[in-house]
Formats: sequence, C-alpha cells, structure tokens
Amino acid sequence: MARPSTAAQLAGYERRYRQLAAQLADVGLIAQGSVVRRYTRCGSPGCRCRADPPQPHGPYWQWTAKIGGKTVTRRLTERQAGLYKEWIGNDRQLRAIIGQMRQVAAQATELLLSEATNA
Repeated sequence: MARPSTAAQLAGYERRYRQLAAQLADVGLIAQGSVVRRYTRCGSPGCRCRADPPQPHGPYWQWTAKIGGKTVTRRLTERQAGLYKEWIGNDRQLRAIIGQMRQVAAQATELLLSEATNA
C-alpha cells in the first residue's frame, strides 16, 4: 500500500488539530486542585467523636489548590463540592485535549522539517 503524500498527511494533521481545537470550546468552566470529604475529631473529652467506636464529625467537604505558589483551602457545601469536582474534571479534559494537540503538532512539525531538509 502506498504511503500518503506529504500534503495529504499534513492535511490530516491539520484536520485533526482543528477537531481538537473545536472540542476546547465545549469544555466549560475549569478549576485546579482537589476536593476531599473529611471527618474530624474535636477536643471535647466527652464528645461522640472520642467514643468507642468513634463517631467523627462530618462529612465536611474541602477544596485545596496551589495558587501563586501558596496552598489555598476552602470549606465547601456538598453542592459546591459537586461543582468543583465538575470543574476539576473539565480541567483534566482540557489538559488531555491540549496534550493531543501537542502530539499532532509535533507530528506535523517533524513532517515539515523533514520536507525542508529534503528540499
């Protein structure tokens, strides 16, 4: 089977790159960080959280991210935690699409550079 021409390969890379770029518009809001559900114990000696078996306080939802080189933590409601999880998922999707775009761009770059060398 004949190998596709350089122009056909390049057109395929450009088409795939544009498809990926179009997906970026549908990603939605993004956020970095992580969301965790925490249970805590207090300092009161007779509290249920110190009983046997312990019944810790919670759940409490918490978002943590590194912003400007500093760790930022925010306590959330369950609804807010759901929103943050969605936004963090969108951020992962965005990064995956950009990673694919980089791969396609690298393939196109190699093709163009090899053509420039052979010309």
